[in-house]
Amino acid sequence: MSFFRFWFKNSRPHALPQSVLPALFAVCLAANQSEFSFPLAFLAVMGVIVGNMSANLFDDYFDYKAHHAHYRNLLSREGFRARIGKCTYLTSGQATDRQLLGVSLALMGITFLIGSVVFYFRGVVILYVAAITTVLIIFYSAPPLRLSYHGLGEVVIGVVFGPLNMIGTYYAACGAIDQTLIFISIPVGLLVMNIIYVHSMLDVVADKKTGKHTLAVFLDRPPVMLAVLFFILFLPFLIIGYGIWSGSLSVFHAALILTLPMAIGLFRMMTVFYKNPEQKFKPKPWMGSMRGWQQVETIGIGWFMIRWFLARNLLVSVCLIGMILSFIR
Repeated sequence: MSFFRFWFKNSRPHALPQSVLPALFAVCLAANQSEFSFPLAFLAVMGVIVGNMSANLFDDYFDYKAHHAHYRNLLSREGFRARIGKCTYLTSGQATDRQLLGVSLALMGITFLIGSVVFYFRGVVILYVAAITTVLIIFYSAPPLRLSYHGLGEVVIGVVFGPLNMIGTYYAACGAIDQTLIFISIPVGLLVMNIIYVHSMLDVVADKKTGKHTLAVFLDRPPVMLAVLFFILFLPFLIIGYGIWSGSLSVFHAALILTLPMAIGLFRMMTVFYKNPEQKFKPKPWMGSMRGWQQVETIGIGWFMIRWFLARNLLVSVCLIGMILSFIR
């Protein structure tokens, strides 16, 4: 396996849609503006991709240094219902932590280089967005803040890959910020946060054992966790509805509410998980793409992946519908 392919694979490319699609959504929104620049929009999206890869590798590095990857392997042998596999390229000896840190820093350097070009053409707003994003990404897992270990990881991911991501990309593309962007970026951020929160709800037992205080661990009790999930899942639709009512969004944005059944289905499946975790669900057409499902069932993680896929597909559907709507005036 080549050097680039190896590190791309270990940077969790399956997570790229949660950052790239909001960025592309922002580009589509900006395309109607008079100052739209395709080259700067392209650079911004590339910066999001490389930055996301860097962030995921930094997360692996700091988790590995804290020995939580080792604890997770122990949990697997104890039979806990945890999704195992984080940092396996380190625990197997395929790479060292120093190599991981070097690649993470190199990717961050490329991200800064891209950001510098955009900053040259668009000005200081990009610098502010990049600075806030960098601080949140680094201290997501890094000491002394370690935000993801104090119940704030889900919020950080939602803010970084939702509003900050979309505002930065939109501004890079057209040099402005408007109400439509705000009313779209907050719901998108909540749906990005939903993916991470669903993950932490399903992994709550393992995270408790490893001492990782995700939001689900912090909330602790299933009724409270589900109440917060209800808020995260359905507030986006209320914001979109208010945006349409107030005139900040076009009436065509009502089409985004077509994804509401996916949110309802996910909430039901998460409720069932705490009542009967062994109950199985089969993929349905309305749930969206679930490629490789046969392999998922073979290795016995269907209980996890069907919920994670649905959370991801909800975000994907909102972004794709929104991108189409962006070209309807």
